[in-house]
Amino acid sequence: MNRNHLCSNHPFVSSIVSSNSVLITLITQPMTLAIYITTYHQQFYILNQFLILPLSSSIFSTWAPHQGSPSLLGAMVIPSKVKHKLIKGVVINMESLHQEMHFHTGEFPYVDVWAGELWINILHESLKHGLAPKSWTDYLHLTVGGTLSNAGISGQAFRHGPQINNVYQLEVVTGKGELITCSEKQNADLFYGVLGGLGQFGIITRARISLEPAPRMVKWIRVLYSDFSIFTEDQEYLISSQDTFDYIEGFVIINRTGLLNNWRFSFNPKDPLQASHFNSDGKTLFCLEIAKYFNPDETDIVNQKIDMLLSELGYIQSTLFLSEVSYVEFLDRVHISGLKLREKGLWEVPHPWLNLLVPKSKIHNFAKVVFGNILTDSSTGPILIYPANKSKWNNRTSMVTPDEDVFYQVAFLSSAMPSSTGTDGLAYILAQNERILEFCEAANLGVKQYLPHYCTQEAWRTHFGTQWDVFVRRKSTYDPLAILAPGQQIFHKASAFS
Repeated sequence: MNRNHLCSNHPFVSSIVSSNSVLITLITQPMTLAIYITTYHQQFYILNQFLILPLSSSIFSTWAPHQGSPSLLGAMVIPSKVKHKLIKGVVINMESLHQEMHFHTGEFPYVDVWAGELWINILHESLKHGLAPKSWTDYLHLTVGGTLSNAGISGQAFRHGPQINNVYQLEVVTGKGELITCSEKQNADLFYGVLGGLGQFGIITRARISLEPAPRMVKWIRVLYSDFSIFTEDQEYLISSQDTFDYIEGFVIINRTGLLNNWRFSFNPKDPLQASHFNSDGKTLFCLEIAKYFNPDETDIVNQKIDMLLSELGYIQSTLFLSEVSYVEFLDRVHISGLKLREKGLWEVPHPWLNLLVPKSKIHNFAKVVFGNILTDSSTGPILIYPANKSKWNNRTSMVTPDEDVFYQVAFLSSAMPSSTGTDGLAYILAQNERILEFCEAANLGVKQYLPHYCTQEAWRTHFGTQWDVFVRRKSTYDPLAILAPGQQIFHKASAFS
């Protein structure tokens, strides 16, 4: 099969909906609904006029946009910095439509999915065909349309790029009510605009996701560093190597007690005696988290490769911890942790996350100030840090990255304790995030926000940089009344493109 067919006129397979079917469930009682929405980023209110539960993507094209149309909030990307927000408009529950996935298992395998489908469901269904998507997010209980409207980043991005680089085709409903199939060969401007486009140009209703043969098992490894320079050198070495690990991430640990003892619940130390003597108290440490995929008949060869790769690294020898888990268990690891937190009542709390992309040339300056001065501990949540190759990111999408060949994702994934006025309280964490952003701006580090939030159009213009003019043109082309995703405050409804 010619790969070009994947992104041209080869149509999506669709479930048949008869013309007299009820296409939507439209909730209007009371006429103005106060819906309390909880996300993993924060909690906020939306004051809306309708809640749409679509049964077909055609419903969006029948929602004829005009000057008085309520704003469509279904594709809105929720800013992690805002705790509560009041917006009038229409909320679309994309998960309400459950359509069958359609798999193609030829030379270039793929799956056609509804945009409201969760990645965890795609994983389970794909594995029935011996396949799986190439690129993931750390948390799989997210919708396809949601992650593709941002980027979708995890430890596989250094090799495969983010999820937006692993899509052959999309079906999109624009702000003008047009139902359009798009790809790199067909309506390419819309295709690349929607990918990483924050929901500003259209609502993704279907996606054709690239697949690859799925492994059955994973060797999951953690090691520690006390020297940030050696840590980053090793990460950069691994992402530049041809024969390397399949997943490469890392995180920062500041002043954590009993760190290695906590790891023993999921990992086994290579040298238990040495590990028992390691003390993490009062230290700033850097963990390299890596994984190698394999099938059971490849165990000996994979073990040899892992030993060879580890022999090239400069980690603290006593901190080598290993685990062997199924592919599903590894990919769904964050959800498993979330279930444990939910049992303790620590999951559904405010999560004022801050996600940054930092150029390689500035990562040491960033680390020195942020990890050595601004942050006093890492007790409020994980701090991820790992590099990506810009060459694996398609620069035609709406997603913006630092202008260097290698950049780091640094994610502060904090959880705030309700009613706390201390260092684990929401006000303190938000102020800390603001200090980090102010430092990045003052030091001119060239940092870009991932899952960005800004309060003014001028700030958005700075964020997009040289891509701003293209972003504005796409908005005027596909959503001229600016009815899509108004909560981000990038454009004002019907004012910029009348």
